[in-house]
Amino acid sequence: MGKLTYGMGVSVDGYIADANSQIPWAGQDDELHQFWNDQARNIAVSLYGRKLYELMSAHWPTADQAPDVNPVEAEFARLWRAMPKVVFSKTLDKVDWNSRLERGDVVEVAAKLKAETDGLIEVGGASLAAPLVRAGLVDEFQVAVTPVAVGGGTPYLPHLDEWLKLELVENRTFPSGVVLLRYAAVRD
Repeated sequence: MGKLTYGMGVSVDGYIADANSQIPWAGQDDELHQFWNDQARNIAVSLYGRKLYELMSAHWPTADQAPDVNPVEAEFARLWRAMPKVVFSKTLDKVDWNSRLERGDVVEVAAKLKAETDGLIEVGGASLAAPLVRAGLVDEFQVAVTPVAVGGGTPYLPHLDEWLKLELVENRTFPSGVVLLRYAAVRD
């Protein structure tokens, strides 16, 4: 059975993007980027919504060909292209870069993938993750807390009808001041 992870960079006040849908803290140190590379290397399949897929596919397919690319970013570009991706969208006609288009219910598809996949499944983006969090399908939360407060925007976690119990499995501080918190979901 697969393990579903949800990890993102988050402002100290809990937002993945500010009120203008900007990510002013997107620049990260190489050590933090290497952490995400190491995670990507172990992903069996990644789940994307349309917005995040369009953002990622606009940059990473050719990022390693830029003359000024650093080795960590070049490595991520190669990992991203090779990573199997499922893109949930009702509006896209096609997807590329080792991706398949899915129009079904994200909770049903993710539950099926967890049952059929041996390894890590990651979900990217707060909107796509929200129904999976509410359905109790996320096994691990990776929160890279950035030392900036934005005052509002897109929250990392959705509104919850009941408490989500978590157990800290790792904490780590990066040179940029980002603190990684990894939590396992506690199932009763």
